[in-house]
Amino acid sequence: MAAHKIGEFLTVSGGLKELSREAHRLAEVEQLLFEAVPRALAKAARLKSFRAGILVLSADNAAVAAKLRQLVPRLSVHVRKRELEVSGIRVEVQPASPERAPPKGSEKRPLATAAITNFQSLAAGLRDSPLKDALTRLVQRHTKRGRQ
Repeated sequence: MAAHKIGEFLTVSGGLKELSREAHRLAEVEQLLFEAVPRALAKAARLKSFRAGILVLSADNAAVAAKLRQLVPRLSVHVRKRELEVSGIRVEVQPASPERAPPKGSEKRPLATAAITNFQSLAAGLRDSPLKDALTRLVQRHTKRGRQ
């Protein structure tokens, strides 16, 4: 049996041909749509569907969705220049899958020895106050970590 490229198979088979054409069209519309938004927003959103003239966007979180909703008028104008069938844009919140999720909080790193020494001398030069107490606790906490 001869080896065929998957792209050839998709364009030959009847049902798959239509599905392939629609997937390419959605990819083109998504690219066109996200040309008009800042890169950070484009990375945190995706085109969910395009049915009956309505583009539905999925945002990773409520903040991204709110910003996209503010940009809907500009996006509509931008998209209608090349895609006349668009009559509206709707934005939904749908958290990203774990593969797309941003990395968790930053890793805790110990303070440098010089920084601990500077905080220690600063605390020694202060009169009794909440600031002095906080600096003393900070130095003690990081001195203990360094020994572990």
